[in-house]
Amino acid sequence: MSTDLILKSIGKYIGLTDEEREYFLSLLHPKELTRKQFLLKEFEVCKYSAFVNSGCLRGYTVDENGLEHVMNFAPAGWWIADMYSLLSQKPGTLNIDAIEPTEILLLSKVKQELLYHEVPKFERFFRIITENSLVAYQQRLMDNLSLPAEERYNNFCRRYPTLIHQLPKKDIAAYIGVTPEFFSRMMAKLLRAEK
Repeated sequence: MSTDLILKSIGKYIGLTDEEREYFLSLLHPKELTRKQFLLKEFEVCKYSAFVNSGCLRGYTVDENGLEHVMNFAPAGWWIADMYSLLSQKPGTLNIDAIEPTEILLLSKVKQELLYHEVPKFERFFRIITENSLVAYQQRLMDNLSLPAEERYNNFCRRYPTLIHQLPKKDIAAYIGVTPEFFSRMMAKLLRAEK
């Protein structure tokens, strides 16, 4: 499995020596997921952060009525984990599965702590990633509380431009917080407005 994408991602924030790069890569565990295969199920303890090398993962919860609520997507070049569970090492609430065949690189919590000790600049990298994630979650929460569905869809398109035509419509609907039927009507209305 290629490591070019993860090294390019890290290189945006920190510079690594050849030795540091090799040490980091030695801590990663490659894994391939088939479509709909779970990386994590709710009530499990999250032991890894996952970097998506190719394909796409989604993180979601299921409510008491069986409705899915998509929290986030992780296309190629993105990290994903159940942050609450990873940091607390308590059972989580997030399901993470593959939308399509997906290659990931896993970094365990234990090895991440080793990495911080051996290459301290990685603390900066993961702090930046975590801060960016926190800002995105807060903005998403504010959007869901205050914006109409069409605006939430536009924000989805800006956040995940490569996924607009790649994802099942039901997943986009679950992300913006509407039913698939409402989403279909909204998209038909938007298409009519464009003509």
